[in-house]
Amino acid sequence: EVQVVESGGGLVQAGGSLRLSCVTSGFIHDIYAIGWVRQAPGKEREVVACIASSDGRTNYAGSVKGRFTISSNGAKNNVSLQMNRLKPEDTAVYYCAAGAIYCGEDYPFTEEYDYWGHGTQVTVSS
Repeated sequence: EVQVVESGGGLVQAGGSLRLSCVTSGFIHDIYAIGWVRQAPGKEREVVACIASSDGRTNYAGSVKGRFTISSNGAKNNVSLQMNRLKPEDTAVYYCAAGAIYCGEDYPFTEEYDYWGHGTQVTVSS
């Protein structure tokens, strides 16, 4: 079993920055990638970024590319999402997810992660 815990959400003004953190623990050997998925009220879930555990390859949704940066520590069980130049439309609950999926610009985004955190609220005021 793998546990996923997010932290770092909050309220920020448009144009500001926030950093989300995600820590995974447990049997992490079957995790190929970790991603951040958000869901705004009344909208479908959207994968915003992912990072491959093996080689650090990343992929970003077009809506956040150039503003968000996903990174992992050397142990690969701690992933951060640096969010800059935040916009009101970035307001959502952000979930960290981990699983045996592939991540990189050559692979399509998927929500088929095996393990999910409880989410952290990000609110961007205009």
